Amino acid sequence: EDISVPKDIDLMALPQLCFPGGLQVTSEQKDEEFHFLVFTNVFGNKTHGVVMQCYRPIQEGTSFYQNGADSSKLFSAYSFCVISKYPFFTALKDCLSCLLIQLKTCWLSDMEDRVKEFAAKLTLVPVPPPGQLHLMFELRPLTIILPAKEDRDLPAVDLDLHLPFLCLRPQQLLQVISCLLQEQRVVLFSADWSRLTLMAECLLLFLQPLSWQQPYVPVLARGMLDFLMAPTAFLMGCHLSHFAEVAAETEDLILINIDKGTVCTSSSDTIDLPDIPPAAAECFTQRCRSLKIHFDLDHWRHASSTDINEQRTQRRTWQQNLNHNIQRVALELIVNIFRDVSDHLNYEHRVFHSEEFLKTREPAEQLFYKKVLETHIFHSFLKDRLNKKMDNFARMELGTRSEIMKAMVEVPRRPTMQEIQARRKSSVTEIRLSKRLGMSLPNLGDDQTISFQRNSLLTRIFVPDPGLKSPPKPVKVFKLPDFPASLSFHSVQSYYSELIQQLGKAIFSVQNENSALLARFYYLRGLINTLCSRRLDALSDFQNLYKTDTAIFPTHLVTFLVDSLHRDERQQAQRRPELKRLILKQLVQPDDHVKKFQLPRQQLHQDEFVRCIQECRIVKDVTTIHRLFEALADGQPQKVDPELFKIFYTFWKEAEAEAQDVSLPSEVIDHLDYSECVYKLSSCVKTSLGVGKIAMTQKRLFLLTEGRPGFLEITKFRDIQEVKVATAPFLLVRIPSLRIQTSGRPETFEANLKTETELWNLVVKEMWAGRKMADQHKDPQYMTQALTNVLLMDAVTGSLQTQRSIAAASKLAYFDKIKHEVPMMVPKTTSETLKHKINPSRDLAEPQTVHVLLYTPGQLTCNDSEAEMNPKLWVALSGGRVVVFDAASWSMLQACIQVGESQVNCMMGLVQEQVWVGSQDSVIYIIDTHSMSCNKQLTEHRQEVTSLAMDTRDLQLTYSCSCDGSILQWDSSSLKVKRQFHLNCQRLSSIQVHDGTLWCCKYTLPPFDL
Repeated sequence: EDISVPKDIDLMALPQLCFPGGLQVTSEQKDEEFHFLVFTNVFGNKTHGVVMQCYRPIQEGTSFYQNGADSSKLFSAYSFCVISKYPFFTALKDCLSCLLIQLKTCWLSDMEDRVKEFAAKLTLVPVPPPGQLHLMFELRPLTIILPAKEDRDLPAVDLDLHLPFLCLRPQQLLQVISCLLQEQRVVLFSADWSRLTLMAECLLLFLQPLSWQQPYVPVLARGMLDFLMAPTAFLMGCHLSHFAEVAAETEDLILINIDKGTVCTSSSDTIDLPDIPPAAAECFTQRCRSLKIHFDLDHWRHASSTDINEQRTQRRTWQQNLNHNIQRVALELIVNIFRDVSDHLNYEHRVFHSEEFLKTREPAEQLFYKKVLETHIFHSFLKDRLNKKMDNFARMELGTRSEIMKAMVEVPRRPTMQEIQARRKSSVTEIRLSKRLGMSLPNLGDDQTISFQRNSLLTRIFVPDPGLKSPPKPVKVFKLPDFPASLSFHSVQSYYSELIQQLGKAIFSVQNENSALLARFYYLRGLINTLCSRRLDALSDFQNLYKTDTAIFPTHLVTFLVDSLHRDERQQAQRRPELKRLILKQLVQPDDHVKKFQLPRQQLHQDEFVRCIQECRIVKDVTTIHRLFEALADGQPQKVDPELFKIFYTFWKEAEAEAQDVSLPSEVIDHLDYSECVYKLSSCVKTSLGVGKIAMTQKRLFLLTEGRPGFLEITKFRDIQEVKVATAPFLLVRIPSLRIQTSGRPETFEANLKTETELWNLVVKEMWAGRKMADQHKDPQYMTQALTNVLLMDAVTGSLQTQRSIAAASKLAYFDKIKHEVPMMVPKTTSETLKHKINPSRDLAEPQTVHVLLYTPGQLTCNDSEAEMNPKLWVALSGGRVVVFDAASWSMLQACIQVGESQVNCMMGLVQEQVWVGSQDSVIYIIDTHSMSCNKQLTEHRQEVTSLAMDTRDLQLTYSCSCDGSILQWDSSSLKVKRQFHLNCQRLSSIQVHDGTLWCCKYTLPPFDL
């Protein structure tokens, strides 16, 4: 499909689109005109066309172009259309301009041969692979450039993206983008047919990575206006002469007059649709003001070029830089609109919590998001987010977070004291206290000073300028051979042979310098070998992409090649180990389904209960969910009623919402750390310190005094010595109370909590036990889990409302229980040497085995950085998962880098910004420490890779071994095998290089007598 001619074009409609204004006969010859077409099939696949419309004399026996004026002659319109699967609008326009020069000097009888020759030459030109390799070819008198698309999932950009900024003001452009995001019926109008498609293509590029899913016809011929009666959303274009007719006869259309720069509806001059959120809109408007969209203003100071191709090169370079800046501005807008979507995704069950997401939006923004969330374009966007696609959106979204925020991306938190102060200053909420405070904390981080702000606290959106001002990546232009004079079969084969030779030279020249560029040359040569039916050579070239850049590996094309191998070719491939692996590789289809969370309607068994709790993002840990199931199913036959689940879920979410409204007096905040959050608040009770409300943070208990609000500390959890339930006299009766004995204080704190006593007893004991274990093990995750248990206890008690609610909630008091059952004492030696403990499985449903650890110093990723990067800890878990921690702050930087599906046996860091990972599937995966992605693989081993080693005397030499005794010496720059050894043994387990000697550790079974 990558190399075939489009076959699904409706050729019956093509004449109308080539003459959208109708076929005309004139008495004078008009100038040539170009316009552009886009065809979309029922599957949404696009094909592009460039049309050149000329006028020729009707009389026979004349040249195609007639010089001089002759009033007796008539001229008829004539069109040439070049169709391509790729949007090379500028390149194909240049090609047709070159054809025009030939047509001006030929006779009508020769015209068809000239056109055939022109078309045949274009079919020889390959399409550049994704990346920074552009192709150039000569089509005299012009030099034509075919730009590559930046990413395999993005279209190539071969047009001037600043066209919309010349026609519309930024505020109007935001209106149009808002209409497209809400999937309205949008119609473009212009008196110039060429502007319609170019404007439409620019607008759709501004939406990336969101992809327009509705009907798209940027040019409607005069006989196609009935398309505008379609009831569905669409984006279409009409000639300006039809504006009044369309506006009068069709309702609810968004009408955009490109020539006048106006945006209105078919029923009024204003648009009654929700606007883009103001913070994102304001940021976009500011960025637009900094764009330099006038070439002449930028280049007026330079000398005039005397060569047309040099002048075109200058203009092309300027346009590429401007296009890059515009795409960054547009992407920033999309990131600011949808930045928080990932916080409301459940990746394991592929669920989007739309209702929770809407609750975090400002009231004035909710209507906009409600409309957008129901569109097809957003649904497609969700698929990519759930697949954790690392595209430009994901990179910018992560790039605008701090290192600590990257680690906390999965951690919803309640407002800290710092955030409460910020809200008070911005007058977002009134100062008020809620009786009950709670929030979903399945993965709460440690109690270090971490500041986190939710969208509702933001009044502006800021993205650092350096990220937007980053220059485009340098582009390499590869020149194709000159077209052959004859287009016979032999000449074409000679042309391809010459092209393969040139690509071979290019591969040799960059093989030790630029692996990304090397990958593009391999890809291109594999494509040409495919065209020449050299299937084994093509597979060999594509196999080399594993060492250079797997991101552009053409899976479908390779599958086609493997399926088309002849019997003798397949036998040859079986004898070549690298091709044998390629042939056996199976095509894996991604999971693209998306669903919205819905409350259950039937009785829940334990497995179903686990799924529902994980889907609604309350808790991830399976063992904790099992304890919650036992608590809610208390007294039931191991089932949870759907109505009870609904009550529990509602209680949890209401508590979560109330947590966002809490605000404390300044006198209280001054006594708390900025990172502290209030998790639970009692009713107003009498205590030994006075009357007030007991408040609980992750560190302490304090009394919020009644009347004039004040702060009285009760205790820190680590200072508690005893907690017990007692009774206190009240008039003629005794009521339940809670007593807390604290070290350093002779008096016992007592609070008459009445009916709340039993729950607070459970809560304080669980927090005390969690704090004690966290201190013993130097692991803040124990405190995290204790907080989660406490909030679950609160929700269970509030849901059940029965006499057994406390007994049910006690099943969640995990740390308090194990404290009594098995004393979790840490040996003295361990306690003295242990500095910190981390949990690499915190974002996973169940704990995973740690197979390999690797520490890399900061210099590994700071060759070009002035500031030294922090060291990192790489943790290999089961199933080929690699988790990365900042070894200075111990925050998680990368939740998961997937390196195959098998167990990792070894890891090693290289100074070339690489981490090598040896796997049981016999592959060495190479992780780029800059992009944190695995885009290279070494596949020379035939058995599982067991060890990696580096020669410290020559850092270019790296060794790897596999269990079958094979040892390979690698050039770490070119990723080529320099030498190969083999040891006879049952299993080669590890290797090490010391003082120029390679030491091998092998396992051999001892002989035994039968």
